[in-house]
Amino acid sequence: MRLLFITATRIGDAVLTTGLLDHLCRAHPGVGVTVACGAPAAPLFRALPELEQVIVLDKRRFGLHWLYLWTRVAAKHWDIVVDLRRTALPHFLRKDRQFRTPKPTPGRHRVAELAAAVEAAEPPAPRLWLSDEDRAKAQALIPGAGVVLAIGPAANWRGKQWRAEYFAELVGRLTALGGILPGARVAVFAAKSERGQAAPVLDAIPTDRRIDLVGKVDLPLAAACLERCALFVGNDSGLMHLAAASGVPTLGLFGPSPDDRYAPWGPRTSVVRTRQSYRALVEAPGFDHRTTGTLMDGLSVDMATNAAEALWHRVLGVAA
Repeated sequence: MRLLFITATRIGDAVLTTGLLDHLCRAHPGVGVTVACGAPAAPLFRALPELEQVIVLDKRRFGLHWLYLWTRVAAKHWDIVVDLRRTALPHFLRKDRQFRTPKPTPGRHRVAELAAAVEAAEPPAPRLWLSDEDRAKAQALIPGAGVVLAIGPAANWRGKQWRAEYFAELVGRLTALGGILPGARVAVFAAKSERGQAAPVLDAIPTDRRIDLVGKVDLPLAAACLERCALFVGNDSGLMHLAAASGVPTLGLFGPSPDDRYAPWGPRTSVVRTRQSYRALVEAPGFDHRTTGTLMDGLSVDMATNAAEALWHRVLGVAA
């Protein structure tokens, strides 16, 4: 039995689709899976037990990457084709069944949309597949059993980036003697290209409690490291969704993105957003996601601290 799973390029979007893939694999034991996705998301699937291959789609002019994908998959007969990109490609494949997500509905979470694609009784929670090697490497990077606070200070565009100095102050409050994680080590996650965003946060953490993972871990290893953390706080990003899927209590910071659609998924998650709504921010005069600076200043350190404390007490089952 063969399954073709066409998913996203962006990391966060791809993470949110992993629950659907897990649902299909469990429903069809023994299925062989081919995943087609963009290069950033490809590592997410390398330890999938049912994986036969990952086809990396590099965007090409005139949509020629879809023609490339067709040349790779057209010769086979597919029992199931899942197209989460809503392309015309499945019409040109030999297949028994086809699933695709419905058109986006404002206010409906992306995971709920994915559930509707296969008429699942419950939205399929995102799922990560990690190897023993990933977990062994994570143990070497974050040794010991002490409490670790994970921070994700970067995002894929400037409007979603909470200021580094706010992250630094938040870390100080949460790890202070009277904070919820007193004396905790702090692991800072970001891509190599995002070191500039992470540097002020790293500089504010005492060296004996600083764990610098910027540019040092790929997606599965980052997830394995997040499993070893007590709490994650970060901007709306792929890393935030990775954290939630890893099971670590996850607080997402939102501003110019819709938290009703893209909040971290799961019972151990929460969001805190700017005083301004998503629409008020992105519909403001002069807004341009390519050039506009941070739109996160409506989220104070007090608001983030209170939200982190509330999540922490809820997860622990302690009244705030």
